[in-house]
Amino acid sequence: MKRHFWHNAKFRENLAGYLFILPNFSGYLIFILLPILFSLYLVFVDWEYLKGFAGIEWVGLDNFKALGSDPKFVKALKNNMVFTLVSVPGSIIIGLLFAVVLNKYVFFKQTLRTLIFLPYVSSLVAVSVIWSIMYRASDGPINQLLKSVGIDHPPGWLSSPNSALFAIIIMQVWVTIGYSMVIYLAGLQGISKDLYEASDIDGASKIRQFFQITIPMLTPTTFLVAITLIIGSFQIFGPVNIMTQGGPIDSTMVLSYHIYLLAFRFYKMGYAATVSWVLFAIIFVVTIIQWQSQKRWQQHF
Repeated sequence: MKRHFWHNAKFRENLAGYLFILPNFSGYLIFILLPILFSLYLVFVDWEYLKGFAGIEWVGLDNFKALGSDPKFVKALKNNMVFTLVSVPGSIIIGLLFAVVLNKYVFFKQTLRTLIFLPYVSSLVAVSVIWSIMYRASDGPINQLLKSVGIDHPPGWLSSPNSALFAIIIMQVWVTIGYSMVIYLAGLQGISKDLYEASDIDGASKIRQFFQITIPMLTPTTFLVAITLIIGSFQIFGPVNIMTQGGPIDSTMVLSYHIYLLAFRFYKMGYAATVSWVLFAIIFVVTIIQWQSQKRWQQHF
């Protein structure tokens, strides 16, 4: 005679496990998976959510067709590309240099590491407000300093279309340097000291060691840092919202802020969802390319 399931110890153990993960799974299903699926449905409809679900109108691929004729989308995409191409290499290069220096040559390493990493874990809202004050064209500390050294007409920073995007890029690099530095410091610990000792015997200079040992051995770390920074750069929203609201003249309009305006100012939920999925596709393709490049590098070496 078969024993009842409830008296089976294995069944009760499995049931207890499922019950423990049920709250987390329910939260994932309700707050993540279902909204993702609903946003995918919205790509093919025109919906002003103030009209309720009765206002949903099926439009097929019209939202995708509208992308090419949307000047704000094109501008936002270009700005995002510039933002990524400048901020990511800047964060990687400066973070790597800080990591190499702090790994060997300075006193108070722990204090300096903490100070450099602090902006990354600080409130992005607070950081953006502080930098907005620093960037003030008339009385900001940065322009006051530039005037004191003889520059009579310093940049307008956030008030000028020519410099606003690069002003935010500078702030973003400053924030993310700490992240790059910490990851590179961890990567440096995995490089065998025997390689440097052997190169010292061969008479290699420190610069040659850096380019022929440190950088190649840190390639997997660089892939990781690059992927995370690229994803973060395409998702940039807080600094733009706080510092410029996409202006002046859309010079800092990026995809995430464009999505926000479409959804919550113009109530075009279907078109906003379309731009969101385009953003997801861009990040997904970049990530795949990065991982495939890393695999090829690992196979080569």
